[in-house]
Amino acid sequence: MVTVKSPKDYLNHILQFATENLHINISELNTTISDDYTFEKSIDVLIKRALENIDEANPNWTFVAGRLLLQKLYYQAANNRNFDPELKYGNFYHLIEALTEEGIYTPNLLKKYTKEEVDTLAKNINPNQDLQFTYLGLYTLANRYLATNHDKHTYELPQERWMIIAMHLMQDEDSTKRLDLVLEAYWALSNLYMTVATPTLANAGKTHGQLSSCFIDTVDDSLQSIYDSNTDIAKLSKNGGGIGVYMGKIRARGSSIKGFKGMSSGVVPWIKQLNNTAVSVDQLGTRKGAIAVYLDVWHLDIEAFLDLKLNNGDDRMRAHDIFTGVCIPDLFMEQVEKRGDWYLFDPHEVREVMGYSLEDFYDEEKGNGTFRQKYEECVQNEKLSKKKIPAILIMKRIMMVQLESGTPFMFYRDEVNRQNSNNHTGIIYCSNLCTEITQNQSPTEFLEEFTDENGYIMKRYKPGDFVVCNLSSINLGKAVPDEVLERLIKIQVRMLDNVIDINTLPLIQTQRTNQKYRAIGLGTFGWHHLLAKKRIAWESEEAVQFADELYEKIAFLTIKSSMELSEEKGHYPEYPGSKWNTGAYFNEKGYVNEEWQELKNAVKEKGIRNGYLMAVAPNSTTAMIAGSTASIDPIFKPFYYEEKKDFKIPTAAPELDHRTYDVYRRSAYIVDQRWSVRQNAARQKHIDQSISFNIYVPNTIRASVLLDLHLQAWREGLKTTYYVRSTSNDVEECEWCSS
Repeated sequence: MVTVKSPKDYLNHILQFATENLHINISELNTTISDDYTFEKSIDVLIKRALENIDEANPNWTFVAGRLLLQKLYYQAANNRNFDPELKYGNFYHLIEALTEEGIYTPNLLKKYTKEEVDTLAKNINPNQDLQFTYLGLYTLANRYLATNHDKHTYELPQERWMIIAMHLMQDEDSTKRLDLVLEAYWALSNLYMTVATPTLANAGKTHGQLSSCFIDTVDDSLQSIYDSNTDIAKLSKNGGGIGVYMGKIRARGSSIKGFKGMSSGVVPWIKQLNNTAVSVDQLGTRKGAIAVYLDVWHLDIEAFLDLKLNNGDDRMRAHDIFTGVCIPDLFMEQVEKRGDWYLFDPHEVREVMGYSLEDFYDEEKGNGTFRQKYEECVQNEKLSKKKIPAILIMKRIMMVQLESGTPFMFYRDEVNRQNSNNHTGIIYCSNLCTEITQNQSPTEFLEEFTDENGYIMKRYKPGDFVVCNLSSINLGKAVPDEVLERLIKIQVRMLDNVIDINTLPLIQTQRTNQKYRAIGLGTFGWHHLLAKKRIAWESEEAVQFADELYEKIAFLTIKSSMELSEEKGHYPEYPGSKWNTGAYFNEKGYVNEEWQELKNAVKEKGIRNGYLMAVAPNSTTAMIAGSTASIDPIFKPFYYEEKKDFKIPTAAPELDHRTYDVYRRSAYIVDQRWSVRQNAARQKHIDQSISFNIYVPNTIRASVLLDLHLQAWREGLKTTYYVRSTSNDVEECEWCSS
C-alpha cells in the first residue's frame, strides 16, 4: 500500500484545485472537518457543502463538487492500484493486466495491443480533461460505467474509460494506422465532443455485455413465432437492450383458428406475456426490461390496445410495464381531419379473404398510393367483417391515454416508408423503444423440426430482418462552437461501423441483419445548449433555419464519411438497387447544389458503407455525463433537481449566466410546441431515420390544441413522435395552449 500524505495536509491542496479558475471564494466552502474524519469522509462533507451552494446565480459550484469527487476517485484508485494519488493516474498497462486477470476486461486488449503500444497510448491520457465534468456527469459516469473489480472497488478512472473504449472499437483496424485511430477516438471522447451509446459506454473493453442500444422484432401470426419472439426478447432484455415489437400481423380477438370462428383471444394476452418478460427478465439486474409494442390503427384490437396502460378498468386487460406505439397511415390522419369514418379489420381475415396483408403496403405519394387502394378494397368487400368507427374517436382515445400515461408513441408509416433508403429490399412496420430507428423488418419464419443422423432434434428457420441500432451522439454545445464537426464525424462513423463487427449479439438474426445493412445511428444532443450559446430564441424563425442548415451539414459529413469508409472497406451488402446506389436519396431530399451533386456521384461510384446512417436518440444519461442538454429537447427548467432512485442532485442549465438565461428561461413546458414541431420538421428532412421527439404539454391542454399539434407533426413530415409529456398546471402561464 502506498503511503499518502495525511488527510489534513492533503485537503488544503485539494481545495485550491477544486476552485481554481472558477471565480469562487474558497472560504465559502469552509466547514467543520473533524480531525477524526478520514480523507474520504472529509471530501464527502465538502461535496455536500458545494452542492448546497449550487443555484441559478452560482452554477459553477457543480464543477467544484465534481473536482472534489475526482480527488476522491484518484485517492481510491491510487490505494487500490498501488500508486501515489498526486499522480492522479497510475500505470495504464498495469490496470489492463489487473482487470484482465480478474475477468473484467476482455483478453483481446492484451492480445491485440503490445505493451509498447499501450504505453504509447498511456502517454496521451490527459487528466486535465477530467476538469470538464459537472458533479452530476462525473457521479453518473463513476457510479454506472467506470470499471471496478468484483468487489466494486474503484480501479478505472474517467480518461481510462475513454481510452479503453477507443482501443476496443479500433482493435481490428490495420495495425499501421490503428494507434492514430485510437488516439483520434480518444480525442473525440475525452473532449466530450461526442458520447457513445450507454451499452457501449458500459461494456466496451469488457468480457460481458453487447454494445448496441435497441432492437426491433416482427412477430408473425403463429404460436411458434409468438413464443420464439418472447424467448428472443428475453435474451436481448437480459443483455440490456431496449426492444420494439411489431404485433400488427397477429390475428384479432374473435378471429378464427384452424377454421373455427371466434377462437382467438387477440393481441392483448400476448402483450401481457411480454409485460411479464419485461418485469421478470431485467436488464443486467439494474432495471426492468424495456419493451415497446406497436399496433396498426386499423387493427380490430386497437381499442383494447390503447387501454393497456390505463389505471382503471379490468386489470386482466392491462399491461402497465410495456410501452405502446400506434402505426398510422396518412389516410387515417386525413379522416381525422375531415371527421370521416375509419374501419377496423382482423389482419388474419384480410389475408384469408383478400389474399394479401394490408400492413405490407404504404402510400408511395402523399395522398395517393397502394395502401389506400388496398384499404378501400377491404372496405368494399362484403365478405370481410369490419368495424366502422369515427376516426376522431380513435384519435381522442389516443390523446386521452397520452395525457394519462405519455404513450402511445406515434409512427407515421407512410412517411417512414416513402423516405426508406432501402425500400428495394423491404418495408418498415414500426420503430423501436425510443422512436428514432426506422429500418427494414420481417418476421423470422419457422420451417421444420427434424432429427439429424445423431438423433438430435433440430429446428430450421428462415431468418427475418431483426433490427439492431448502434448509436452515438454529437455534443452540439461543444462541437459546433469549436468547429470540429468534419474531424469528429469522420472518426465517429468509423467507431459506429466497427461496433457492427466487434459486437457480440445473443441472436443469430440480429447478427445477420446487422451485417446485411450495417446500420448506424449518428445523432445529436445539446440543441438547447447550442441555442443558448448562440443567443437564438427557441421560438424563432432563426432557430428553425439554424436547425435546417446545421443538420444538412451533419448529413453531408456523415454520408461523405460513410462513402469514404466504403471506398476503404466495401459497401454494405444490400447497397445495389438502394436509393444510395440510384441517387434517388439525394434527388428526393432536393440536394442539388454542386457540393451535393459531387457527393451523390461519389456514392454512386464508390458505394456507401452503411445502409442507414442517422438517428436522434433521447440520450439523456450520456448528455448528463457530457454536461449538456438532452437530445433536441428544451431543458426542464434553468435550475432543478435531477432525481433518480439513488440520488437527488441540484442541476443548472449548462453555461447558465446572464447571457444565456433568456434562452433557457423558455423551458420545456413554456415554449410553444408548434415551434418545436417546426424545428424537428426542418431537421427530419436531413435525417434518414427518425428523431425521439417529446411533446411537452400541461395536463389541462385542450383536446383541440393537442390534436392540432399531432396534425401539424404529420403534415410537416415528421416520421415519429415520442412521449406526450404532460404536467400539472403549477408551471408558468402557457401562452400558446390557449390560442
